[in-house]
Amino acid sequence: MPHEHGMGRGPHHGLPPRVRRGSPPGRCDVTARVERMVEPTVLLLLSERRMHGYELLDRLGTLAEENWAIDLGNLYRALRGLEAEGMVRSQWDIGARGPARRVYEITPDGTVLLDQWARALERTETGIARFLARYREYRGRNTT
Repeated sequence: MPHEHGMGRGPHHGLPPRVRRGSPPGRCDVTARVERMVEPTVLLLLSERRMHGYELLDRLGTLAEENWAIDLGNLYRALRGLEAEGMVRSQWDIGARGPARRVYEITPDGTVLLDQWARALERTETGIARFLARYREYRGRNTT
């Protein structure tokens, strides 16, 4: 059975899944953290075909919001973690032009995890849609 993802404190020292930063008095900047979206996005891209790290990084940009800060180091850490858990596997591609590159592909367990991510994100999408509908209703009643 795949590891239960999304649990634990993570690299941000116990911060909740959102960050409120202090701003001028009476104002707070809220940023939704999306670091965990790297994992399902990598799995989705690898479900389409095998890829090496730089290609994955380039393709992540086609699915990511502009405020996602995905760098090559974070991507490779995510790939190593997924590989250690058996969700992806890699091998050296020595037949390509230029230096050998590590190529990644999704495993059957990774496909199961991708399906779990999709179901979780669908539930989240539903909750967000409900929240936004209610918020818009509230704003409609309370506009000046």
